[in-house]
Amino acid sequence: LQGKLKLEMEEANETTVAEFMLLGFSGVCDKFQMFLFFVLLLTYLVTLTGNSLIILIVWMDHQLHTPMYFFISNLSFLEIWFTSVTSPKMLLNFLSDNKTISFLACMAQSYFYFALGAAEFILLVVMSFDRYVAICHPLRYAAIMKQRLCIQLVFVSWVGGFLVIGLRMVLMCKLRFCGPNVINHFFCDSIPLFQLSCTDTQVIKRVDSILLSAIVLTSLCLTMMSYACIFYSILRIPSATGRQKAFATCASHLTVVTMAYGSCFALYGSPSGYLSLEINKGVALLNTIVYPFLNPFIYSLRNKSVKLALSIAFSHDRTKLFLKLCYAS
Repeated sequence: LQGKLKLEMEEANETTVAEFMLLGFSGVCDKFQMFLFFVLLLTYLVTLTGNSLIILIVWMDHQLHTPMYFFISNLSFLEIWFTSVTSPKMLLNFLSDNKTISFLACMAQSYFYFALGAAEFILLVVMSFDRYVAICHPLRYAAIMKQRLCIQLVFVSWVGGFLVIGLRMVLMCKLRFCGPNVINHFFCDSIPLFQLSCTDTQVIKRVDSILLSAIVLTSLCLTMMSYACIFYSILRIPSATGRQKAFATCASHLTVVTMAYGSCFALYGSPSGYLSLEINKGVALLNTIVYPFLNPFIYSLRNKSVKLALSIAFSHDRTKLFLKLCYAS
């Protein structure tokens, strides 16, 4: 019994790391760091403004009160939180000499980053299902995609992402860090945390791979199945105009799907050590900053209804543009 207590006390004493230091982009020269800071700050502010504008436009314009735009506004809401998990701390570290983050804050950042990412993948499946029903079963679309079902699907997306990653975080919090506390990244990603842990990480790495693969691969398969049915239905449309219009309704979502899964596979699907740390940080920057920044542009520039709604919101001649919107719909 005394031996067991002694062993537990030794293990408790090993857990000395109470905070981590995020190196971020410290390897970049000072002049370029300030340039990078202003670029990323501007990108973050535009991301918040653009995605908030999408939410506001969908809420204000009754022409956009449809399942597709309901899901788009929820995706914009999710992107705001996703980029806000990492961006404020990253921007603060550019200006501060104190680049530390507490253990609890680091675990929380890691949890919300992966939970929101998982919720986004599930939401992308929901959006592909919406496009499948709209194109493959247009006459039954209104009967199937009722408001109650849409709310339930969004609820499942959020809760599913947070619950699945919650299981992973239980194991993450059991890791002990008793050596170096420097994370060569701009946020608490799982890979550098595994490298710093002084305990055996094989179990959690295996669980991590299973959970992330289950979310990413399952959602990807479901999305591909939806689009296989969609493309088959589009090819059966007799008129070229009809095919073009049907494909246009999917183009924005396909672009977002390609970016989301592409960056995920580049970050976590490549063999260990295949990507250098700097390239990994660059891809992570695309995933956390650039893609949420592009989201409102993708859905506004490629969507006539959103563009017309934006024109109505910012134009003095609202009556004329409202008539155009009614005519377009």
